[in-house]
Amino acid sequence: MNKAVSIINGRVLDPGQNIDRTMNLRIADGKIAEFDKPPGNGDEVFNAAGKLVLPGLIDMHVHLREPGREEDETIETGTRAAIHGGFTSIACCPNTIPPTDSRAAVEFIQHQAARSGNCNVYVICCISKNRDGKELAELGQLFAAGAVACSDDGSPVEDAELTRRAFEYCLMFDKPLLSHAEVTSLTKGGVMHEGMVSLLLGLRGLPAAAEDVAVAQDITLAESTGGRLHVMHVSTEGAVSAIRRAKQRKIRVTAEVTPHHLTLTDESLRSFDSNFKMSPPLRSKEHAEACIEGLRDGTIDVIASDHAPHAVEKKMRELDQAPFGIIGLETSLPVIVTKLVRTGILDWKTVVEKMTINPARILGIPKGTLQIGADADITVFDPGVKWTAAANSFHSKSKNSPYIGWELFGKASAVFVGGQNRLHI
Repeated sequence: MNKAVSIINGRVLDPGQNIDRTMNLRIADGKIAEFDKPPGNGDEVFNAAGKLVLPGLIDMHVHLREPGREEDETIETGTRAAIHGGFTSIACCPNTIPPTDSRAAVEFIQHQAARSGNCNVYVICCISKNRDGKELAELGQLFAAGAVACSDDGSPVEDAELTRRAFEYCLMFDKPLLSHAEVTSLTKGGVMHEGMVSLLLGLRGLPAAAEDVAVAQDITLAESTGGRLHVMHVSTEGAVSAIRRAKQRKIRVTAEVTPHHLTLTDESLRSFDSNFKMSPPLRSKEHAEACIEGLRDGTIDVIASDHAPHAVEKKMRELDQAPFGIIGLETSLPVIVTKLVRTGILDWKTVVEKMTINPARILGIPKGTLQIGADADITVFDPGVKWTAAANSFHSKSKNSPYIGWELFGKASAVFVGGQNRLHI
């Protein structure tokens, strides 16, 4: 039995219950037990004065690389990075080797996550066998094994008939289809966003239209089937507009955006630093502003990291040869705080909603709330701590961050998973 814990004097912020005030919170037997009571006799007391007490943060878009690419990340190192970033739950993508397209693959990840003993790990399975977009995976078996959603992230499913059938299968199990929206015939050989900067640098571009066209197709198929579409890593003004219109028409679509697509632009590639190379690419300023507005008006439901670790030697190659992707678990909330909260662009309630209750609802997991009786997954976050992001400060196995050298605000002070503080600093 876990020892009872009282978190006192913190600003408790739970958008799911419309709570935002300073009070105490008590954990007993791994559950949220009560609010606004003094600590019980024998309680362990955590003083959260000046800090935020939040439902455990959830990142619904993470690449853990294991099995197959353990040189980049393992389930143990990735979940440790998640804890240090303040996350109590993450959902991992299926682009492993072999891909997560079998019950055994789902169960392997679950087993490794349990052995690691860090945060909760939820599995996203493949849409298609081997992620090749040709034959539907055994979705019923995968969902029965515990997968919470399906996606071929990294390899978009461009076969409209396969996507349509996947929506129909997902509908039977009330699971979302997570779409990597890209028309690869438009992006083949591309390195960065197609625009003035790519023209000046002489680099082949990845046009915004490749995302816009794919999002439009997925929305049409979601509407025709009644299926649940979640658009991953939205990066274009056109995609935001299409999702906004779809929501107005009551189509079952949700969407996410990453911190890097909100805070960086294609101008960063003038450095030829491969830590700014990602897919979808960093876009121009007007696209980043459209994504921010989508967050503000509710068009975009979730902030997710798209944590994509790569070993140092892989990112040290020439820009056109280096792999796409960056790490983000440990910088996600600090970057949002530094660039969007402290500047008044977003308020705390909006940020917390999009990193807790919204991803929980989309994935259908019993997390993201401080409701009495809920699992005691809690993030205590100090928004005033100032720190500098450095490669040697990351707990991820890889160091491919575009934020190295940035002065950031905010760090997790404690991360409770099932009532136990897993943050050891």
